[in-house]
Amino acid sequence: MSIKEVGYISKQELIDAKQDISDARYAKGAVAVVECVQQIPCNPCETACKFDAINVGDPITNLPKINEDNCTGCGACVAKCPGLAIFIVNKAYSDTEATVAFPYEYKPTPEVGEEWEAVNRKGEVQCKCVIEKVMNPKAYDRTPVVTVKIPKEFADEVRSVKRK
Repeated sequence: MSIKEVGYISKQELIDAKQDISDARYAKGAVAVVECVQQIPCNPCETACKFDAINVGDPITNLPKINEDNCTGCGACVAKCPGLAIFIVNKAYSDTEATVAFPYEYKPTPEVGEEWEAVNRKGEVQCKCVIEKVMNPKAYDRTPVVTVKIPKEFADEVRSVKRK
């Protein structure tokens, strides 16, 4: 099943797109995770990254690739992705918790300290989460980036929160 058929990215599509981060890099802290699987002419993530950590290259329809060594996990790429396909995952947040940052274009916008339900790519509830940070500077063009704190075992699955 593909995103075109079911509306969400399958594990197999992510594997086929080779969009994975090494365990060694996750151990260092926050890193961008690109879940772009459609070869369309697009590169705002590449131009947003001042660390040359994302490469689309030529042709512009290539899937973006993360250079783990260059990625600082700053998140500049998250709000710039028109496909809402980039997340910042920090599996080194604590021994038991991780954080996931994602674009959130719905109302109401979560507020720091609130408890919400974290969901996976299908929109299925995975666990409870606490809103850790909400960023929405002018440069993000009205696309807030929300960071949630979750149990570490859900870091590879959580990609948003259930709308209230």
